[in-house]
Amino acid sequence: MEDAVDMRARNRQATREAISTAALRLALERGPEGLALVRVRDIAEAAGVSPRTYNNYFSSREEAICAFQSDQARRLGKALLARPADEPLGQAVTAAVTEYYGTAEPDRAGLRMIMCTPALEGEALKAFTTAEGPLAEAIAERTGGDELFARVMAAAVAGAIRVAGRHWIERDDSEPFASILRRALAHVATADRPASPGLG
Repeated sequence: MEDAVDMRARNRQATREAISTAALRLALERGPEGLALVRVRDIAEAAGVSPRTYNNYFSSREEAICAFQSDQARRLGKALLARPADEPLGQAVTAAVTEYYGTAEPDRAGLRMIMCTPALEGEALKAFTTAEGPLAEAIAERTGGDELFARVMAAAVAGAIRVAGRHWIERDDSEPFASILRRALAHVATADRPASPGLG
């Protein structure tokens, strides 16, 4: 029974990824105004699903296009909790983030479209904001439950990822994205859990 549930979950994720990939590809193919020109039936056809199936997964083209970024962001909390318990927080955060964002170069054209199209950038920002909760919970668990520190740290990590992405698409040199990502994280991942406030 568990194997059947896992298989259904994998199939759903594969369908979700196929729709998202098709949506982004079609938007890129249709040029600067590509987002406005892409229709649901075009995305569904390119992904090999029905428009009804598309609507079961996504409520908008923007949501479909940003699904990959959204899924990555939501997995960060689990990735952090999977790191060794005795690993310093900064190292654990950097390792967890680079595991999902730095192992392969992003699609520069796709990332540029997402970060430079207001509707898409807003959807991607919403995804990161949603992901801050699970990430903050993971940080709090690793650091002893300081909720404020965990929330601030989670927001800073999400911000570092976004800034690294924008910095990478604006540069003309060949510095790998993973390198820029690590440099961005270095500005926030050195933080340590503050001591409890004293009485005097």
